[in-house]
Amino acid sequence: MSGAGKLWVVATPLGNADDLSPRARDILTEADIILAEDTRRAGLLFKRLGLARHGRLVSFFEHNEEKRLPKVLGWLGEGMAVALVSDAGTPLLSDPGFTLVRACREQGFAVSPVPGPSAPVAALSASGLPPLPYTFLGFTPRKKSQTEALFLAHRDTGATLVFFERKTRLAGTLEIAADILGDREFCVARELTKDYEEFLRGRLGDLTGMDPELRGELTVIIGPATDGEKTDEAGIARLVAEEGAAGGRPKEIARRVAGRAVGWTAKEVYATMRPA
Repeated sequence: MSGAGKLWVVATPLGNADDLSPRARDILTEADIILAEDTRRAGLLFKRLGLARHGRLVSFFEHNEEKRLPKVLGWLGEGMAVALVSDAGTPLLSDPGFTLVRACREQGFAVSPVPGPSAPVAALSASGLPPLPYTFLGFTPRKKSQTEALFLAHRDTGATLVFFERKTRLAGTLEIAADILGDREFCVARELTKDYEEFLRGRLGDLTGMDPELRGELTVIIGPATDGEKTDEAGIARLVAEEGAAGGRPKEIARRVAGRAVGWTAKEVYATMRPA
Protein backbone atom coordinates (compact mmCIF):
# COMPACT_ATOMS: atom_id res chain seq x y z
CA MET A 1 0.00 0.00 0.00
CA SER A 2 1.00 3.63 -0.36
CA GLY A 3 2.92 4.73 2.74
CA ALA A 4 4.74 1.43 3.40
CA GLY A 5 7.31 1.76 6.17
CA LYS A 6 5.13 4.37 7.85
CA LEU A 7 3.32 4.59 11.16
CA TRP A 8 -0.29 5.72 10.77
CA VAL A 9 -1.97 7.20 13.86
CA VAL A 10 -5.62 6.43 13.17
CA ALA A 11 -8.64 7.96 14.93
CA THR A 12 -11.56 5.56 15.37
CA PRO A 13 -15.20 6.19 16.39
CA LEU A 14 -16.12 7.17 19.93
CA GLY A 15 -19.40 5.32 19.59
CA ASN A 16 -21.06 5.97 16.25
CA ALA A 17 -19.44 3.68 13.70
CA ASP A 18 -20.34 6.04 10.85
CA ASP A 19 -17.73 8.50 12.13
CA LEU A 20 -14.88 6.38 10.73
CA SER A 21 -13.49 8.31 7.77
CA PRO A 22 -13.08 6.67 4.33
CA ARG A 23 -9.33 7.27 4.57
CA ALA A 24 -9.14 5.58 7.97
CA ARG A 25 -11.16 2.68 6.59
CA ASP A 26 -8.71 2.20 3.71
CA ILE A 27 -5.63 2.37 5.92
CA LEU A 28 -6.99 -0.05 8.50
CA THR A 29 -8.00 -2.45 5.74
CA GLU A 30 -4.62 -2.44 4.05
CA ALA A 31 -2.15 -2.04 6.93
CA ASP A 32 0.32 -4.87 7.51
CA ILE A 33 0.16 -4.49 11.30
CA ILE A 34 -2.54 -2.93 13.46
CA LEU A 35 -1.47 -1.97 16.96
CA ALA A 36 -4.56 -2.00 19.17
CA GLU A 37 -5.00 -1.04 22.81
CA ASP A 38 -7.52 -3.88 23.05
CA THR A 39 -7.39 -6.43 20.23
CA ARG A 40 -10.81 -7.82 21.13
CA ARG A 41 -12.48 -4.42 20.82
CA ALA A 42 -10.57 -3.70 17.64
CA GLY A 43 -11.71 -7.00 16.19
CA LEU A 44 -15.32 -6.20 17.05
CA LEU A 45 -14.95 -2.79 15.38
CA PHE A 46 -13.68 -4.41 12.18
CA LYS A 47 -16.58 -6.85 12.27
CA ARG A 48 -19.18 -4.14 12.89
CA LEU A 49 -17.83 -2.04 10.04
CA GLY A 50 -17.50 -4.98 7.69
CA LEU A 51 -13.79 -4.34 7.12
CA ALA A 52 -11.80 -7.06 5.39
CA ARG A 53 -8.61 -6.80 7.43
CA HIS A 54 -5.34 -7.60 5.62
CA GLY A 55 -2.88 -7.24 8.51
CA ARG A 56 -2.59 -8.86 11.92
CA LEU A 57 -3.81 -7.35 15.16
CA VAL A 58 -1.12 -6.86 17.82
CA SER A 59 -1.82 -5.73 21.38
CA PHE A 60 -0.23 -2.39 22.26
CA PHE A 61 -1.20 -0.89 25.59
CA GLU A 62 0.27 1.04 28.50
CA HIS A 63 1.99 -1.89 30.19
CA ASN A 64 3.60 -3.47 27.11
CA GLU A 65 4.46 -0.39 25.03
CA GLU A 66 8.15 -0.39 25.99
CA LYS A 67 8.43 -4.14 25.40
CA ARG A 68 6.74 -3.94 21.98
CA LEU A 69 8.74 -0.92 20.80
CA PRO A 70 11.79 -2.74 19.29
CA LYS A 71 9.54 -5.17 17.42
CA VAL A 72 7.41 -2.39 15.95
CA LEU A 73 10.48 -0.43 14.89
CA GLY A 74 11.75 -3.60 13.26
CA TRP A 75 8.54 -3.98 11.25
CA LEU A 76 8.82 -0.39 10.10
CA GLY A 77 12.43 -1.02 9.13
CA GLU A 78 11.25 -3.92 6.95
CA GLY A 79 8.98 -1.49 5.08
CA MET A 80 5.71 -2.50 6.68
CA ALA A 81 2.74 -0.18 7.11
CA VAL A 82 1.74 -0.04 10.79
CA ALA A 83 -1.54 1.47 12.02
CA LEU A 84 -1.97 2.55 15.65
CA VAL A 85 -5.48 2.69 17.14
CA SER A 86 -6.84 3.16 20.66
CA ASP A 87 -10.09 1.83 22.11
CA ALA A 88 -11.91 4.90 20.83
CA GLY A 89 -11.06 8.35 19.48
CA THR A 90 -7.60 9.67 18.68
CA PRO A 91 -4.57 7.70 19.95
CA LEU A 92 -2.04 9.23 22.38
CA LEU A 93 -4.66 11.46 24.09
CA SER A 94 -4.61 9.62 27.44
CA ASP A 95 -3.84 6.44 25.49
CA PRO A 96 -0.59 4.63 24.60
CA GLY A 97 1.51 5.67 21.63
CA PHE A 98 3.61 8.68 22.59
CA THR A 99 6.75 6.63 23.23
CA LEU A 100 6.36 4.93 19.85
CA VAL A 101 5.74 8.12 17.89
CA ARG A 102 8.72 9.80 19.53
CA ALA A 103 10.96 6.82 18.76
CA CYS A 104 9.80 6.82 15.13
CA ARG A 105 10.62 10.51 14.78
CA GLU A 106 14.03 10.03 16.37
CA GLN A 107 14.88 7.10 14.06
CA GLY A 108 13.59 8.74 10.91
CA PHE A 109 10.45 6.68 10.30
CA ALA A 110 7.54 8.54 8.77
CA VAL A 111 4.53 9.16 11.02
CA SER A 112 1.23 10.38 9.61
CA PRO A 113 -2.01 11.22 11.45
CA VAL A 114 -5.38 10.11 10.16
CA PRO A 115 -7.65 12.64 11.92
CA GLY A 116 -11.12 11.87 13.13
CA PRO A 117 -13.12 11.53 16.35
CA SER A 118 -11.64 13.04 19.51
CA ALA A 119 -13.59 13.14 22.76
CA PRO A 120 -12.00 16.35 24.16
CA VAL A 121 -12.69 18.30 20.95
CA ALA A 122 -16.17 16.82 20.46
CA ALA A 123 -17.19 17.64 24.03
CA LEU A 124 -15.76 21.14 23.88
CA SER A 125 -17.42 21.93 20.56
CA ALA A 126 -20.92 21.23 21.89
CA SER A 127 -20.55 22.31 25.53
CA GLY A 128 -21.34 25.97 25.16
CA LEU A 129 -18.26 26.90 27.21
CA PRO A 130 -15.42 29.11 25.89
CA PRO A 131 -13.39 27.03 23.40
CA LEU A 132 -10.19 29.11 23.42
CA PRO A 133 -7.78 28.79 24.98
CA TYR A 134 -8.29 25.32 26.39
CA THR A 135 -6.04 22.85 28.17
CA PHE A 136 -6.53 19.08 28.02
CA LEU A 137 -5.51 17.37 31.27
CA GLY A 138 -6.15 13.72 30.38
CA PHE A 139 -7.41 11.61 33.29
CA THR A 140 -7.18 13.22 36.72
CA PRO A 141 -4.73 11.61 39.18
CA ARG A 142 -5.99 8.98 41.59
CA LYS A 143 -4.77 10.78 44.71
CA LYS A 144 -6.74 13.76 45.98
CA SER A 145 -3.59 15.74 46.74
CA GLN A 146 -2.35 15.29 43.17
CA THR A 147 -5.69 16.38 41.73
CA GLU A 148 -5.62 19.46 43.95
CA ALA A 149 -2.11 20.26 42.72
CA LEU A 150 -3.19 19.77 39.09
CA PHE A 151 -6.12 22.19 39.37
CA LEU A 152 -4.01 24.67 41.33
CA ALA A 153 -1.37 24.67 38.58
CA HIS A 154 -4.02 25.60 36.00
CA ARG A 155 -6.21 27.84 38.14
CA ASP A 156 -4.94 31.19 36.89
CA THR A 157 -4.17 30.41 33.24
CA GLY A 158 -7.48 31.75 31.90
CA ALA A 159 -8.01 28.51 29.95
CA THR A 160 -11.01 26.22 29.80
CA LEU A 161 -10.03 22.87 31.32
CA VAL A 162 -10.96 19.58 29.67
CA PHE A 163 -10.37 16.17 31.22
CA PHE A 164 -11.62 12.59 31.46
CA GLU A 165 -13.06 11.19 34.66
CA ARG A 166 -14.31 7.85 35.89
CA LYS A 167 -17.95 7.75 36.95
CA THR A 168 -17.07 6.61 40.48
CA ARG A 169 -14.80 9.63 40.98
CA LEU A 170 -16.81 12.38 39.28
CA ALA A 171 -18.54 13.82 42.35
CA GLY A 172 -15.33 13.96 44.37
CA THR A 173 -13.37 15.55 41.53
CA LEU A 174 -15.99 18.26 41.01
CA GLU A 175 -15.88 19.03 44.74
CA ILE A 176 -12.09 19.35 44.57
CA ALA A 177 -12.47 21.62 41.52
CA ALA A 178 -14.95 23.80 43.43
CA ASP A 179 -12.51 24.12 46.34
CA ILE A 180 -9.52 25.01 44.15
CA LEU A 181 -11.04 26.83 41.18
CA GLY A 182 -14.01 28.54 42.82
CA ASP A 183 -17.43 28.95 41.24
CA ARG A 184 -17.14 28.29 37.51
CA GLU A 185 -19.38 26.91 34.80
CA PHE A 186 -18.87 23.26 33.99
CA CYS A 187 -20.23 20.67 31.60
CA VAL A 188 -20.15 16.88 31.80
CA ALA A 189 -20.40 15.23 28.38
CA ARG A 190 -21.62 11.65 28.67
CA GLU A 191 -21.58 8.87 26.05
CA LEU A 192 -20.48 11.11 23.16
CA THR A 193 -21.96 10.17 19.74
CA LYS A 194 -23.88 7.25 21.27
CA ASP A 195 -27.66 6.81 21.61
CA TYR A 196 -27.67 8.16 25.17
CA GLU A 197 -25.40 11.15 24.54
CA GLU A 198 -25.99 13.84 27.15
CA PHE A 199 -24.53 17.22 28.13
CA LEU A 200 -25.05 18.21 31.77
CA ARG A 201 -24.25 21.80 32.67
CA GLY A 202 -23.98 23.55 36.02
CA ARG A 203 -21.79 25.63 38.30
CA LEU A 204 -19.13 24.37 40.67
CA GLY A 205 -20.64 26.57 43.37
CA ASP A 206 -23.80 24.46 43.34
CA LEU A 207 -23.33 20.73 42.79
CA THR A 208 -26.60 19.68 44.39
CA GLY A 209 -28.21 18.85 41.06
CA MET A 210 -25.40 16.63 39.77
CA ASP A 211 -26.37 12.96 39.54
CA PRO A 212 -23.68 10.92 41.35
CA GLU A 213 -24.76 7.77 39.49
CA LEU A 214 -23.89 8.87 35.94
CA ARG A 215 -22.93 5.99 33.67
CA GLY A 216 -20.77 5.71 30.59
CA GLU A 217 -17.69 7.52 29.32
CA LEU A 218 -17.38 11.01 30.82
CA THR A 219 -15.58 14.09 29.51
CA VAL A 220 -15.60 17.09 31.84
CA ILE A 221 -15.19 20.72 30.82
CA ILE A 222 -14.67 23.56 33.30
CA GLY A 223 -14.81 27.12 32.02
CA PRO A 224 -12.37 29.88 32.95
CA ALA A 225 -12.86 32.20 35.91
CA THR A 226 -15.58 34.80 35.49
CA ASP A 227 -14.38 38.24 34.48
CA GLY A 228 -14.60 40.92 37.14
CA GLU A 229 -12.68 42.47 39.99
CA LYS A 230 -11.64 40.20 42.80
CA THR A 231 -13.79 40.50 45.89
CA ASP A 232 -11.81 42.34 48.58
CA GLU A 233 -11.21 40.98 52.07
CA ALA A 234 -13.91 43.18 53.57
CA GLY A 235 -16.37 41.74 51.09
CA ILE A 236 -15.27 38.21 51.99
CA ALA A 237 -15.75 38.95 55.68
CA ARG A 238 -19.27 40.21 54.96
CA LEU A 239 -20.12 37.09 52.94
CA VAL A 240 -18.69 34.84 55.66
CA ALA A 241 -20.91 36.54 58.21
CA GLU A 242 -23.97 36.13 56.00
CA GLU A 243 -23.32 32.49 55.19
CA GLY A 244 -22.29 31.75 58.78
CA ALA A 245 -25.65 32.97 59.97
CA ALA A 246 -27.26 30.39 57.68
CA GLY A 247 -25.36 27.65 59.51
CA GLY A 248 -23.14 24.79 58.47
CA ARG A 249 -19.60 23.59 59.04
CA PRO A 250 -16.77 26.07 58.34
CA LYS A 251 -15.70 24.30 55.14
CA GLU A 252 -19.29 24.29 53.87
CA ILE A 253 -19.56 28.01 54.64
CA ALA A 254 -16.28 28.65 52.82
CA ARG A 255 -17.54 26.79 49.76
CA ARG A 256 -20.75 28.81 49.67
CA VAL A 257 -18.82 32.04 50.02
CA ALA A 258 -16.46 31.06 47.19
CA GLY A 259 -19.53 30.45 45.05
CA ARG A 260 -20.65 34.05 45.60
CA ALA A 261 -17.25 35.78 45.55
CA VAL A 262 -15.06 36.62 42.55
CA GLY A 263 -11.49 35.29 42.39
CA TRP A 264 -11.53 33.27 45.63
CA THR A 265 -11.37 29.54 46.15
CA ALA A 266 -13.01 27.77 49.06
CA LYS A 267 -9.59 27.05 50.56
CA GLU A 268 -8.62 30.72 50.44
CA VAL A 269 -11.90 31.75 52.06
CA TYR A 270 -11.47 29.09 54.74
CA ALA A 271 -7.99 30.43 55.54
CA THR A 272 -9.48 33.87 56.32
CA MET A 273 -11.92 32.26 58.77
CA ARG A 274 -9.25 30.55 60.85
CA PRO A 275 -7.70 32.39 63.79
CA ALA A 276 -4.23 33.75 63.03
